[in-house]
Amino acid sequence: MSTGTHMAGAHDAQRHEDGERLEVAASVLALLADRTRLALLHELGRGEADVTTLTEACGAARPSVSQHLAKLRLAGLVTNRKDGRRVVYSLRHGHLRRLVDEALNVADHQIGALPPHD
Repeated sequence: MSTGTHMAGAHDAQRHEDGERLEVAASVLALLADRTRLALLHELGRGEADVTTLTEACGAARPSVSQHLAKLRLAGLVTNRKDGRRVVYSLRHGHLRRLVDEALNVADHQIGALPPHD
């Protein structure tokens, strides 16, 4: 195999990996594109919480919070564990907390850049 052929194969493999990474990143961002899920992830960025705490923090109805948590858990973004009768949720990794924080920082900049209302 010539060096050019080997390099083309490596480039194609890299492009495939980049495509897969972009696809997964897009699906994560799509999950964050919901106000309730973003609020839940923001609250979980502060530490573990149960459904009651999360419901109070994000202001959504309990069934809605439970459904959103199920989606986040199935996507592998949050984990849960039993603590007696309670189910306690947490973020799977700190990268997600930083992503949510950065999204909120962008929102702060956008809000700050808006002209004042009359």
